[in-house]
Amino acid sequence: MSGTSWDGALGKLGFGAAGIGNLYRAMPDTQAAATVKAAWDSGVRYFDTAPHYGLGLSERRLGAVLREKPRGEFTVSTKVGRLLVPNAVGFSAKDDEGFDVAATSKRQWDFSEAGIRRSIKESLERLGLDHVDIAYLHDPDVHNLAKGIGEALPVLEKLRADGVVKAIGVGTNSAEAALECVEAADLDLVMLAGRYTLLEQPGVPFLDRCVARGTGVVNVGVFNSGLLARPDVPEDSHYNYARAPRALVERARALAGVCRGFGVELPTAALQFSLRHPAVVNVTVGASSPEQVSANAARMNEDVPEELWAALAGVRGD
Repeated sequence: MSGTSWDGALGKLGFGAAGIGNLYRAMPDTQAAATVKAAWDSGVRYFDTAPHYGLGLSERRLGAVLREKPRGEFTVSTKVGRLLVPNAVGFSAKDDEGFDVAATSKRQWDFSEAGIRRSIKESLERLGLDHVDIAYLHDPDVHNLAKGIGEALPVLEKLRADGVVKAIGVGTNSAEAALECVEAADLDLVMLAGRYTLLEQPGVPFLDRCVARGTGVVNVGVFNSGLLARPDVPEDSHYNYARAPRALVERARALAGVCRGFGVELPTAALQFSLRHPAVVNVTVGASSPEQVSANAARMNEDVPEELWAALAGVRGD
C-alpha cells in the first residue's frame, strides 16, 4: 500500500493520545474518556498512541473508548521500538520522561523482530483490540538510527506483508532521520513532529521527497509546543518543550497580528497551514480536555481566506 493511498483516509484531523497518558500532569480516567469521546463526536476517526505514552496508560485509556466503537469505522496507530518491562523500583518512583505516572514499568529499546512482535502483541492487549492499522518505528534517531533502518524497518515491511498491520512508518522529530528511513524502506507514512508549521518549515525538502516517493506525512507538533496555540502569544510561551526564545515569541506575535487582520485566530491558521503541503495527509493534535478537542475540530473546519497565506509568507520571509 503506497502512502498516497492514505490521502483522505485518515481525515484532516487526528487525535494524538499522549495527553491522556498523563503527559506533564495527571488526569482522571473520566476526563481521559470524555476527551476521546469528544474527538469521536467531533468526527475524528484517526487515533494515535504509543507504549511510551504514560507507560501504557494512553493505550489502555484509548482502547477503553475505541473498543466500544465499530472497528471498521476508525484507524488506530501505535508505535514499536520501546518495550515496557517491569521496573524494580515499582510504585516508589515516578516516570522520568515527562509523564505523571508511577514507574511500575520502564522502557527498553528493542528493534529486533521478536521485540517488535511482542510490542504489537502487548499494545493490542492494552488497547483491547484485535489489530492496529498502522505501526510506526518510534524515534529511531534517539536510539540508533542505523539499527532502526537495518533491523527494525525490514521487520515492519515483513509484518505488513504478513497482514499483521495495514501500513508502516516512522515517527520522529527529525526530518533528516525521516528522509534516511524513507529512502531505505517502502514506508506508507511518516509521523513528523514540529518540522512543518506556520512558524517554521525546515522539513519542506523532506516533504517534497515524500511526494516523489508516494509516502504520506502525518503532521504533528503543529503548535510548536504551544507557541502557536493561543490567539495572543504570551511572554512565557514554550517552544520545543522549553521557554521560547524572545525572537520566536516576537515572530509568533507578528504572525498573530497578520491573522487578526483577516479575522482569523493564530491557532486556526496554524492548524490549517499544516495541511497545505501536498505530502501531508493528516494533522494529528493532542488534547487533554473535551473543550480542547472541540476547539481544534472547529478551527480545522473554519473558513480561512486564501489571501491570508500570502500575507503570512511575507512575515515569515518565504
